[in-house]
Amino acid sequence: MQLKSILIVDDSATSRMITKRCFMMAGFQDIIFHEAEDGLNAMTFLNDRLVDLIVTDLRMPKMDGKTFVRKLNMRERTASIPVIVLSSMGNEQMEKELGEDQVLAIIRKPLSPAKIAEVLEGE
Repeated sequence: MQLKSILIVDDSATSRMITKRCFMMAGFQDIIFHEAEDGLNAMTFLNDRLVDLIVTDLRMPKMDGKTFVRKLNMRERTASIPVIVLSSMGNEQMEKELGEDQVLAIIRKPLSPAKIAEVLEGE
């Protein structure tokens, strides 16, 4: 997968930093990283710009990851952007529902460079 820009959506600044670092350690150094603290801010960001990949947490204030993914898929402009969902929960029903929204992958936290490489090498 050819990546030039990634949007990281997570309410934790520390988690956003760790996600960015994992991508860089997985060999994606020449990428422009954008950040949003929740799905609502991410949707506002995507009104003006597009990215090659979105990495989102599930549990966030204002707009959670599940709602965010659904809204992405409802907009023609953003429906084709691949999404990786990060989850600390083991809710299999939610994972099934997200899978129906054509999520590229659901990765259980903690994230690692190896997990990123495994997901993106298959694309």
